[in-house]
Amino acid sequence: MDLILAIVLIFVALIAGAVVSGWIMFKKGIAYRQQQAESAIGSAEKEAERIVSEAKKAAEAKKKEALVEAKDEIHKLRNEADKEIKDRRSEISRQERRIQQKEESLDKKNDNIERKEETLAKKIASAEEKLKEAEQIKKGQMDILERISEFTKEQAKEYLLQQLEGDLVHEKAVKIASYEQQVKDTCEEKARGYISLAIAKCAAEQVSEAAVSVVPLPNDEMKGRIIGREGRNIRTLETLTGVDLIIDDTPEAITLSCFDQVKREVAKIALEKLIADGRIHPTRIEEMVDKARREVEYRIKQEGERAVLETNVHGINHELIRLIGRLRYRTSYRQNVLDHSIEVACLSGILAAELGVDVNLARRAGLLHDIGKALTSEIEGSHVQIGVDVCKKYKENPEVIHAVEAHHNDVEPKTVIACIVQAADAISAARPGARSENYESYIKRLEKLEEICTSYSGVERSFAVQAGREVRIMIQPEVINDEKMVIVARDIAKQIETEMDYPGQIKVHLIRESRVIEYAK
Repeated sequence: MDLILAIVLIFVALIAGAVVSGWIMFKKGIAYRQQQAESAIGSAEKEAERIVSEAKKAAEAKKKEALVEAKDEIHKLRNEADKEIKDRRSEISRQERRIQQKEESLDKKNDNIERKEETLAKKIASAEEKLKEAEQIKKGQMDILERISEFTKEQAKEYLLQQLEGDLVHEKAVKIASYEQQVKDTCEEKARGYISLAIAKCAAEQVSEAAVSVVPLPNDEMKGRIIGREGRNIRTLETLTGVDLIIDDTPEAITLSCFDQVKREVAKIALEKLIADGRIHPTRIEEMVDKARREVEYRIKQEGERAVLETNVHGINHELIRLIGRLRYRTSYRQNVLDHSIEVACLSGILAAELGVDVNLARRAGLLHDIGKALTSEIEGSHVQIGVDVCKKYKENPEVIHAVEAHHNDVEPKTVIACIVQAADAISAARPGARSENYESYIKRLEKLEEICTSYSGVERSFAVQAGREVRIMIQPEVINDEKMVIVARDIAKQIETEMDYPGQIKVHLIRESRVIEYAK
């Protein structure tokens, strides 16, 4: 223990000695550092004073240099200003000399002008005196002429103008008559040539179409199956299609009768499918009729596309193409309307090419001119007005719409295209074999039309024109006045609708004319 205690005491003594010696060394270091810092501060202050002194000397030198440069610049600017002032003064002097010269020149010109004005005034005065003398001479001569001719100046002028007007009127009338005859002969010759060329290029494959359809049967026993028990099959078929089935003694055939060719075609296809299938009962009939309708709609679309391609008319609305296809199942006097429309389109294109107008527009108008006939069974009114409404609905060209409206003279044709379509329509309808109508029944229809019109009191004469599409009635003005004309026209139209059968519409045209006649004896 004593040994440990002695060791500890020695260790503590060593530590204490080390601490004391360390503290002494620390104090000496601090004193040394303080002495070093004071010496550094002293040298720095001396350096700063030296730098400030040098800076002051440099500033003084710069100041002196700046003053010298400023004085030089001021001297330079003063010299330039003096030079510029001198130049300006010399320029002003030069301008003053030029102005003075111009003033002198102007003074000379003014003097010349004044002298010329004096000379001109003298000439004018002399001319006026001569003009007065000429007027006096002219007046004297006119007085002499008036005494000789016994005419005043105005009377003589009027007499000469009357003579000249008479001569000119006669010559003008002769020339106008000559030109009219020349133009008429030329136009008739060209029109005959164009129409002959169009007719020569028109080749129709078909004369007319039948108004009924005949369905062949494999045997006569099939007639009983088609009629069905208590006639239920035939009644179902007639009800669904709207077609009359005529089953008579004709061997192995059934006749379908209907004014609507679309319905007749649906019934024909459905009946052919039923005969081929062999299963004939009301349910099967409904299925076949539905299939037949879809097939007919597809055929209508195909026919419309064929017509558009055949006539080379593009850009037609798809609904119009469908309506064009429906014309395949529409006839006019047994002439197929689609074939007729294609013919009119081709003829219109030929005539338009000869006349130098738009061929594509003429074909388009010709193809669409009878488009209203596709809807006459569904919409009341003439096929012309229906066609106009349809074309307007699908935003057709205004010239096409006008051609459709004017092709039967419902309105006056105002464009070359409308006249071409009208001519092509007449060529296609009037060619031999194009339409089938009994001549006697046609004459009787016209006679009946005129007879109805002349049966009214106050009607002098009546004329059926435009193949019976219009009747012109000449009335007695002293019997029927303007107000009564409206009532008479409406009564005649109602009687025609009641008593006659005719295609399209008939225009009732009343004409009232008042004349005054007197005879010079």
